[in-house]
Amino acid sequence: MFGLIVSLVVIGLIAGALARLLVPGRQEMSIPMTVLIGMIGSFVGGFLGYLIFHKDGSDGFFQPSGIIGSVIGAVIVLLVWQRIGARSRVRG
Repeated sequence: MFGLIVSLVVIGLIAGALARLLVPGRQEMSIPMTVLIGMIGSFVGGFLGYLIFHKDGSDGFFQPSGIIGSVIGAVIVLLVWQRIGARSRVRG
């Protein structure tokens, strides 16, 4: 269990950092937020992988993916995060 948590955090950090490098513009967020974006992106990547390839159905719809799926999912989550953040800044 401890190994799973550590691996999720490490993959989340790598995927979040790569997503921040790939998405243009300045993202003002902390390292824990980068890890969280990467971890959420990992599950988004696993969900998209399930939808596209229909594999690992016995594990459920939401599952962690590999590093490539994690980075793709983290980029999607970061773009959505920027859209939501930009919309809230305009109102305020």
